[in-house]
Amino acid sequence: MGAAIELVIFDCDGVLIDSEVISARMLIAELAEHGIEIDMGFVARNFLGRSYPVVLQRVREEFGITLPDQFEADYRARLLGAFERDLTIMPGVAEVLSRLAVPFCAATSSSPARVARSLQLTGLSEAFAGRIFTASQVANGKPAPDLFLHAAAQMGAEPARCLVIEDSLMGLRAGQAAGMRLCHFTGGSHMSDVHLPEDMSPPEVTLGGFSRFFVQFPELQAKEPAR
Repeated sequence: MGAAIELVIFDCDGVLIDSEVISARMLIAELAEHGIEIDMGFVARNFLGRSYPVVLQRVREEFGITLPDQFEADYRARLLGAFERDLTIMPGVAEVLSRLAVPFCAATSSSPARVARSLQLTGLSEAFAGRIFTASQVANGKPAPDLFLHAAAQMGAEPARCLVIEDSLMGLRAGQAAGMRLCHFTGGSHMSDVHLPEDMSPPEVTLGGFSRFFVQFPELQAKEPAR
């Protein structure tokens, strides 16, 4: 058991919102139009939790192809269209947010525009107003610790007293490098293709759904006022 938790840092995609399968399918479809054939497992192993520039770099390294400048705009248009139709909030997360006894924020590899629209579509904009941090604000995205350390500093919390809730290997590595407590969230619809490597220290908690959040972290539940 680590230090008492004073801040909960949520990843966004695959934790607050059930978006990773949608994102993967749209990326697979867009890459296929440029002759690159990949599957969900490849996306989970190589792209999950990473920023868009890192994904492009990985495509160049793996397939020896530089995608056209229009690729990003086409992919984002396809993705946001799918979000408008299919994006949902992760079950149980709204109730957890409403009952947390400590401050919380979001730290994500998504672009500011994408995360803003995602939270708007799922009704979470108000809950996270003024406490959304993105990879665009730091020099190095996940798996570097920069984003989580930045979020903690902005929220006035010591890293050792932060709990990171992440679905991706890159995010868990980032939280570990930041010296924070880790919760591996496995409740997203994409998690069948995600497996942690054997050489990685296991996170403190693996959470299959937010309905069990306060079972795992009872000290974080706000006490109901006496009647």
